[in-house]
Amino acid sequence: MRLFLTALALAAAASSLPVRADDLAGAQRLWLAGQKTQAVAQVEQALTRTPDDATLRFALGVMRMELGQRDQALQLFTRLTQDFPDLADPYNNLAVLHAAAGNLDDAKLALEQALRLQPEHAQAQENLGDVLSRLALRAYQRAQKASVAPTDALAAKIQRSLALTSSFTPSRSTHP
Repeated sequence: MRLFLTALALAAAASSLPVRADDLAGAQRLWLAGQKTQAVAQVEQALTRTPDDATLRFALGVMRMELGQRDQALQLFTRLTQDFPDLADPYNNLAVLHAAAGNLDDAKLALEQALRLQPEHAQAQENLGDVLSRLALRAYQRAQKASVAPTDALAAKIQRSLALTSSFTPSRSTHP
């Protein structure tokens, strides 16, 4: 929840339109009060007035992620990457959703795009490391399955990779 609040605070601070900042601040207050449905509704209402606002759309995507509404969040972040292809954060969040669904190849592509846009994006760098580690584990497991006589070295790589990947929690961006 702290990441969500940071997202709204940063979005409001970056706002050049007072109405948008008020909408985001109001949504943040609602969210903190446990009125998450109302917070989403407030951002959606603001988007009816300014449908091309990347900050509001991003905040709505973060809210949808927080609420576990992955399909809606996926759609929002996909549209953001189409409408604002120069923003790295929507690609990072798209990758988080793909990785959570086990679509590691799609996650890797999204993270690579985020890093082409913003090479020093710390969360995207970390998430790419996580995805590459999971891809390595997948490759080791496939090698073991295809091998006539699996080796101790391969088994050790699988064990190390399992230990490493068991604690992964992808990090999402909280501001566009």
